[in-house]
Amino acid sequence: MSPVYLNSKKLDAKKNDSLFDFTDFLSIRVPTSCGRTGECHECIVEIRKGANALTPLTDEEQFLRGDYRLACQACITDPEADIDFAVLRRQPRILTSGTKRDTALSPAYSRVDDDVVYHGVDGDVIVDVYRGAIYGIAADLGTTTVVLNLVNLESGEIEYTASFENPQRFGGSDIMNRISYDGGSDSGELRAVMVSSINFEIGEMVRSLKIRRRQIFEIVAVGNTTMRDLFFGIDVQSIGQRPYKSLIEYEFLDSKRSTTALVRTAAELELRIHPKATVYGGPLIASHLGADTAADLLALGIENQKEPIILIDVGTNTEVVIGNNERLLAASCPAGPAFEGGQVAFGMPGYDGAVEKVTIDDDGTVDSHVIGDTEPVGICGSGLIDLLAELRRTELMDDLGKFADGTSSYEFSSKNNLTLSRADVSALAQAKAANFCGQAIVLREYGLPIAKFEKLYLAGGFANYVDESNAIDIGFIANMPIDKVEKIGNASLEGAVIMLLSTVKREEIEKLTSTIEHVELETAPDFFDFFVEGCQFKPMDAL
Repeated sequence: MSPVYLNSKKLDAKKNDSLFDFTDFLSIRVPTSCGRTGECHECIVEIRKGANALTPLTDEEQFLRGDYRLACQACITDPEADIDFAVLRRQPRILTSGTKRDTALSPAYSRVDDDVVYHGVDGDVIVDVYRGAIYGIAADLGTTTVVLNLVNLESGEIEYTASFENPQRFGGSDIMNRISYDGGSDSGELRAVMVSSINFEIGEMVRSLKIRRRQIFEIVAVGNTTMRDLFFGIDVQSIGQRPYKSLIEYEFLDSKRSTTALVRTAAELELRIHPKATVYGGPLIASHLGADTAADLLALGIENQKEPIILIDVGTNTEVVIGNNERLLAASCPAGPAFEGGQVAFGMPGYDGAVEKVTIDDDGTVDSHVIGDTEPVGICGSGLIDLLAELRRTELMDDLGKFADGTSSYEFSSKNNLTLSRADVSALAQAKAANFCGQAIVLREYGLPIAKFEKLYLAGGFANYVDESNAIDIGFIANMPIDKVEKIGNASLEGAVIMLLSTVKREEIEKLTSTIEHVELETAPDFFDFFVEGCQFKPMDAL
């Protein structure tokens, strides 16, 4: 009898066991709402090894692509084969620190006498009797990770935070693949699985806090343009074609709507909170620059910023915003998933078992820190930046990513024989080059030398764990004095909280986003020159 590995834990297998049986054995919660018949499409798992030892795809699984199955449908046919699979709802680390901004409370819902009242554009409406508390949820819909804050709308306090791996990965690891997937025969599946996962998490919230779903009256959702529009059930095909604009942006530009922000009811979106609750989607900036970037700017208080700053929100799609309250330029960089676990053989998100910090001694000895203090099974983005910087510093790798000893790979962990290959380095170089281009071209367009900027802010969960010096050394971020670089954590989630707590701030950011100048990187005549330079592992030349 051969073992089955679930999230790197070893179990014994028997014929006809379903993969769901193994999650039950380890008490790993997998979302399901259909009694394991395959109808709800929620229990998605990733098959890392042994796909041929499982039953064929069922009709209920035809929407899946690549190495993904439904845990309730995939059963073992060969107990002698090695099978390795992972539940998509692995728990990312939640950022507990970051930028915080005091906000005067003016939420869309408040208590008036013994009623809960909605303060809408058409006046006040009583929606329910007061039941002891009024809650809202701020949601950051990231391409890789989704984070939710349950907020008390009366006190402004965050009472519960949850995060989970974006369940849409079966549709592709990046935005363009998900747009393509949603344009096919399985259109709607990406939205359905996101809604199911959020509803599952809401259930966990209310059980943990012993509150009721009917006490949650609003959700504010931010994310890049594709993530936001998918969530709201809007056709995203136009975002995948030049000039990469949302249908909502087109309507705004044609003066058919006064804002790119969205308001729907929870019932329309099938979200299991108060039946009369509203769902607000933050405003877009332009093309791929979405509501998450608008939320970043709100969290920074950009409307009061007099000195020019640089904001970089690092992710599968990196956003760059440069300027102050008088003029802002912004660009979107399609970095791809290389630094977030994709396209690198041993790459993984920042979960237990990921190497997150690396140093190489002068004698070549590698020292690393692993999340969860367990055996390493892969390496996450912050570890990759450290590893690349250390390989350059020790001259074990040149600017172009070629290993000094002429080999095709470098072993950075003897435990489990984890290596970085030339193919991995090439994927990382191209991802880094996208970030490089965005920063370099927007800085040039803005026209100020780097020394004139007050701060470089690094936003996002991944960026929070990056060593700033190493990121500068390999040209991942602009060559700023280290004392001017500041990490601000998940600023987009903080911005979503501000939108939840203040309709005044919502209106301000809606107006501000309409004034931001969008820089289309691919139209720059020397884009390719910047990209080639960005593929090299060296500091960005001063501009």
